[in-house]
Amino acid sequence: MLDAGTQTGLTATQVAERVAAGRANTQTQPSSRSLGDILRENIFTLFNGILTACFVAVVLLGDLRDGFFFGIVVVNALIGIVQEYRAKRVLDRAALLAAPHSRVRRDGEVATVALEDVVIDDLLVLRPGDQIPADAVVVESTGLSLDESMLTGESDPVFKDAEAPLLSGSHVVTGTGLALVTAVGADSYASRLTSEIRKHSLVRSELREATNRILVYLSWILGPLIIVTVIGRVLTYGGFSEIFVDDRWRRALLDAVAAVVGMIPEGLVLLTSLAFGVAAIQLATKKVLVQELAAVEVLARVDVLCLDKTGTLTTGELSLHGTEVIGDAAVVELAETALAAFGSDEAGNATSGLLGSRFRSDRFRVTRRIPFSSATKYSAVAMTVDGVESAWVLGAPERVLEEHPEALARATELAATGLRTLALARAVDPLPADVHRPLTGTRVEPALLVLLAETLRPEARDTLGYFREQAVRVVVMSGDNPVTVAAIARELQLEGEAVDASTLTTDEALAEALDTASVLGRVSPDQKRTAVRLLKERGRTVAMTGDGVNDAMAVKDADLGIAMGTGTAATKAVSRVVLLDDRFDRLPDVLASGRRVIANVERVSNIFLAKTTYGILLALVSAVVLWPFPFLPRQLTLVSTLAIGIPSFFLALAPNKRIYTPGVLGRVLKYSVPTGLIAGVTAIVAYAPLYGSIPLHEARSVTTVALFCVSLWILCVLTRPLTGMRWLLLAAVAAAFALVCLIPFTASFFEMHLQADGALAWGIAVGAVGAAGVELFYRFAKRRSLVFDRL
Repeated sequence: MLDAGTQTGLTATQVAERVAAGRANTQTQPSSRSLGDILRENIFTLFNGILTACFVAVVLLGDLRDGFFFGIVVVNALIGIVQEYRAKRVLDRAALLAAPHSRVRRDGEVATVALEDVVIDDLLVLRPGDQIPADAVVVESTGLSLDESMLTGESDPVFKDAEAPLLSGSHVVTGTGLALVTAVGADSYASRLTSEIRKHSLVRSELREATNRILVYLSWILGPLIIVTVIGRVLTYGGFSEIFVDDRWRRALLDAVAAVVGMIPEGLVLLTSLAFGVAAIQLATKKVLVQELAAVEVLARVDVLCLDKTGTLTTGELSLHGTEVIGDAAVVELAETALAAFGSDEAGNATSGLLGSRFRSDRFRVTRRIPFSSATKYSAVAMTVDGVESAWVLGAPERVLEEHPEALARATELAATGLRTLALARAVDPLPADVHRPLTGTRVEPALLVLLAETLRPEARDTLGYFREQAVRVVVMSGDNPVTVAAIARELQLEGEAVDASTLTTDEALAEALDTASVLGRVSPDQKRTAVRLLKERGRTVAMTGDGVNDAMAVKDADLGIAMGTGTAATKAVSRVVLLDDRFDRLPDVLASGRRVIANVERVSNIFLAKTTYGILLALVSAVVLWPFPFLPRQLTLVSTLAIGIPSFFLALAPNKRIYTPGVLGRVLKYSVPTGLIAGVTAIVAYAPLYGSIPLHEARSVTTVALFCVSLWILCVLTRPLTGMRWLLLAAVAAAFALVCLIPFTASFFEMHLQADGALAWGIAVGAVGAAGVELFYRFAKRRSLVFDRL
C-alpha cells in the first residue's frame, strides 16, 4: 500500500520546488511543423529557382510578355502552402487533455488548480465527470470507475482499486477517490500519444513520387544543359568578345530563357494539385472531408481495407432480440425480476438501459451491486423479493457458464448466428467481496440467455460487395467476440476464417493470421497498429478506419487513414479522410475519385513530358549548331497553353473508371519520350531550311506552327476514345491557335509573323508529317504492348 502520509498532499513549499525543477504538468507540445518550414519547402525548390531566374531575366529585358510562365510557379506554390498549412493547423489542435482545471489536496485542503499547475506527487481528488490530468496511481477508491474508451478502446467503465494505475486523458464515471500523480507534462501517457499524433507525415502518393522522380532526373541533367545552352547562345551571337557590343546579349539571354523554360514541365505539378483539389471539393459535397489532397489518389491504390465492426458495418446500436431458458423452472421464475433489477441501475451501461426498457418490476429491492468490469466480464446484484434474498450474475457466457458446458455450448451456438449473448445465472455461493475478483470458484445455476442484436448498416453489404469486385481485400478488426463478428461477416458475404486475436501473442502469429483470416476478434489497439505495419511490410497498400483515440496510431500509420465524423478530435486530426456523416458507403465515391485522378493525371503527364523531351532536344541541337533558338518564350507559352495546359485541365477532370495498376512512371516515359523526340525532330526539320533564308521572326513563326501541329496530334492520341466532347475540345484548341495567328493584336503579341507563302506551307507539311509519325508510333506500340491500351 502507499504511505498514508501522502493523504494530506504536498505543502506549498514542495509545490514551489517541483515547479522550479520543471516537474509541473506543462503541456509543451511542439508544433507539427513550422510555417517557415512549409514556406521554405514550397518556395525554395530547384525548379522554382530556375524559373524565377528566367523570370528575372525577362524583367531585365523589359518585355513581360515572355514571362507568363511564372504565373504557374506562383499558383503552384500557393496551393502547396495553403494545403500544408491547413494540415498543420489540424494536427496542432489535436489534444487529449481538455479539462481546464483539476482538484488537488495540498496542505490538507482541497484546491482547484489549472491543468498546467498540477505537479509530480500531487494528490488528485477525483469525482464523477473529472478528467485525469496526468498519469497517477490510486491511493483511495470508493467505487471508482473510469472511462478509458478513448485510450484503450474498452467501451465499458473500468473499476479502479487502490494501487491501480490511471492514464491521463481518461474520465471518472462513477465513485470517488484519491490518486498520486506519477508522471506529468511530456512524460504522461496523453502527452506521449499526442506527440506521436502530431508528428507530420505526408500520405504516400505514387503520382507525387513519380513527379518528384522526374524532377530529380531533370535536376541531374539541367545543370549541364543550362551551361551548354548559355555557352551556345554566347557563341551564336559572336562570342564573349562581341556579345556586349550591341543588344546581342539581350537576344542571347532571351534565347537561353526560351530554351530553359521549354525543358521544364512547369504545369505538371500544378495540374496534379488542381486535379486533387477539384476531387476534394466534389467529395466535400458528399460529406467526405479530404484533409490531404493526395489522399484521393491513395484509395485508388488500396488493396487492403481494415474496418472496425461497430459503427462501420453496424450502426453501433443494440436491440434486445429476446431470451432463451437454459435453467430449471425454479431458477427461471425470478429471472425476469433479476433482469429488471439489473436494468434499474441508473449508472449502468447500454445493456442495463436495454434491460430497463424491457423488464420492469416493483417487487425487488437491491441490497448490493457489483458493476460490470471489462476485466471480470460480469456484473451482479443481490436483491430481496417478498423478503426472500437471492444473488444474480449477468455477463459473458464463457465466464458465467464456465462450469456448465452444455449451457455454454448453446450460448456459443447462438453467438455464431451473429447475436451477442449474455448469461444470467443465480449465485449459489455468496458474491465475491472484491468487485475485481473473477467468478472462478463461485457456484451458479444457469437461468437465461439474454440475446442482443446489432443493427447492420443497410448499405454495408453493397459497399463490401463493391470492394470485392474491385479486388480490395476487407479485414474486420473488432474488440468483440470473434464468433459474433464472424457471423456478421458471413451475413455480409465476407470470406475467410475468424481468429481470436487475444491468443496471438507474437508478431509472427498475427502475421500468419492475417495471411488467411478476414475477421479478427478481441483485437487490442496495439495489435491494430501492428497489423497495419505487417501488411505494409508485405507490400500491401492499407486503409484503416477508426473513431477512438485508441485507433489513432493505427489510422496514422496506415497508407490511408479514414475517420468517422463522430470520432475523437485526435483520430480525425491524423486521418487523411473524414466521413462527416459516418456513412461507410461514401468510400466507393472516394475510390472512384481517386481512380479518376490517377488515371487522368497519368494521361496528361504524357503531354507535359513530351514537351520536356522536345525542349531538351531543341536546346542541345541549337546550342551545338549555333542557331538562334527556334522560338521566343511567349511562342512556347502559346503552344504549351493551347496544346497542353488548357486541354490537360479538361482531361484531368473527365470521367475515368480505369482500375489502378502500378508502374505509372514507366508507362508515361514509354509514350512521352518517343513522341517528344518526334516533336523535337519536326521542329528542327521545319526550322533548318528556313533559318538564314527568311527573316528570323518569320522562321520562328513557321516553326511554331509545325510544333503546334505535332503537339495537337500528341493530344489527339491521348484523348482517345474520341467522344463528341473530345472532338469539340480538339477543334476548339485548333481554332484558338488559328485565331491567335489571324487577329492582328494577338499575332503581334505572340510575334506570329506569317505570310500565305511557301514557308508557311512548308511548316504545315512538316507538322503533318510529324503528326503522322506520332500516329504510326502509337499504332506500332499498341500492337506490341498493352501499355497504350491503358491511356
